[in-house]
Amino acid sequence: MAIDTETVKRVAFLSRLRVDEDKIAETEEEFNKILNWVEQLNEVDTDNVEPLVSVNQTNLEWRQDVVNDGEKAEEVLKNAPMSEFGYFVVPKVVE
Repeated sequence: MAIDTETVKRVAFLSRLRVDEDKIAETEEEFNKILNWVEQLNEVDTDNVEPLVSVNQTNLEWRQDVVNDGEKAEEVLKNAPMSEFGYFVVPKVVE
């Protein structure tokens, strides 16, 4: 499969890319290189290859979805420049 100049212009229009007239030939060449590479990939025999779901072969451990405060509120508030009644105090930004 080869791409011609009109196809490059159409693809550029549909993808909202601005391709200058002096770059059309270069873009056409690049598109054709990409399509040739994809055709090479299609030649690879993958009949006996199992699909890869994840690169990690570990299983995730299930845990209960429990809402908590992390039990570290006091430690977190120690980092705050100002706190009051267990909350961060910040400057007023809306008048």
